Amino acid sequence: MELFPRELYLKKIRGFYHDEEIIKVITGVRRCGKSSLMQTIAQELVASGVKPDQIVYLDLDARQYRRITNADALEKLIEAHDAGAGRKYLFIDEIQNVRDFEPVINGFRTDGGWSIFITGSNSYLLSGALVTKLTGRYIEFEMFPLSFEEYEKMKLFYGLAIEVNPLAELNQYILSGGFPKALQYSDLTEKQRYVGSIIQEIFEKDICHRMKIRDRETFDAVRKYLIANFGATTNISNIYNALRAQGIAITRETLARYLRILVNAKILYECSRFDIKSKKALKNEKKYYLADLSFFYADNTDNRINYGPVLENMLYIYARSHDYQISIGRIGKLECDFIVRGKSMNYAYIQVAYTIMQSRDTEDREYRSLEMINDNYPKYVLTTDYLLQHRNGIIHANLLDFIKTGQLF
Repeated sequence: MELFPRELYLKKIRGFYHDEEIIKVITGVRRCGKSSLMQTIAQELVASGVKPDQIVYLDLDARQYRRITNADALEKLIEAHDAGAGRKYLFIDEIQNVRDFEPVINGFRTDGGWSIFITGSNSYLLSGALVTKLTGRYIEFEMFPLSFEEYEKMKLFYGLAIEVNPLAELNQYILSGGFPKALQYSDLTEKQRYVGSIIQEIFEKDICHRMKIRDRETFDAVRKYLIANFGATTNISNIYNALRAQGIAITRETLARYLRILVNAKILYECSRFDIKSKKALKNEKKYYLADLSFFYADNTDNRINYGPVLENMLYIYARSHDYQISIGRIGKLECDFIVRGKSMNYAYIQVAYTIMQSRDTEDREYRSLEMINDNYPKYVLTTDYLLQHRNGIIHANLLDFIKTGQLF
């Protein structure tokens, strides 16, 4: 089947296609499309004139490579493909299946003649060792499930129908999520069952086995609680007290460890709070957002949509996928949903809401915190409204259009 090109990520990596000195590391939650992205890169290389025999693609999840679990076996496998003249392009999928892979990969990088791409599902399987053993020799490209823009484009690419009403299409996306394979299923129940299998796969392959979770029941309770309360302001004490109130016996240290595991597995993303007046991060106040909204709906039988945290989650993932730094803003007693920072140290302030058309009070609530910020960086109110208004230089934009075409700076 022809692969849908994930241009958002391809354009980040193209400048490194032929770079032998930098290892290209593609990370992201399981099933978000990392393997397909690497296959697309290989196809682009062939289309540009690279000979097929210069490309070495190793999927370490494939049955034929099930015995490739240590560094020596990996080195022999790569050497078996080291024939012929010219630069080789080495793609290794699910590198974390090999213990102590870093010296092998670095050795081929040092030898020269290899442009190396690797994927891994979990940052804790990569970042710790890579930071210590490959510092300055790799670049990590983080990948996410399909954004709403990509979701619509992929449906069109494969000839699938899109709802005429954009809000109806948005609801479908929210409930079914952005995992590419989920588009193959027509029934919402099937899509959510598939996402449930992803959660189970992450737990069995990446968490339970590798992280040695002894109390699976308690870990699962923590996971479900955090997914069910995504987008809510919280801290360790609040989570601890809520779990204890449910009769879940857990220490604060174990809870903190489970939180780190869920973040490192890229199920959750941690967003810290920043005080705009003092210019200081507030370490104890955080929100947790989901890598994909379908994690919530696969875990819950209620398909009603709470648009507040859902739209925040969409904006958060949009910002992360565009390489913006993002935090929650506080100014006095008021909250600004997000402060976004670009690579050139530009800032933007963003409020996200389903609508401001219900009442003047609703409108005032969304504008008030932005009007209190006394600098000249751009300020946005993003909603699903198509009737737009502006006040005091604050930009009111349609969230769906913005995610598709908008640029903050």
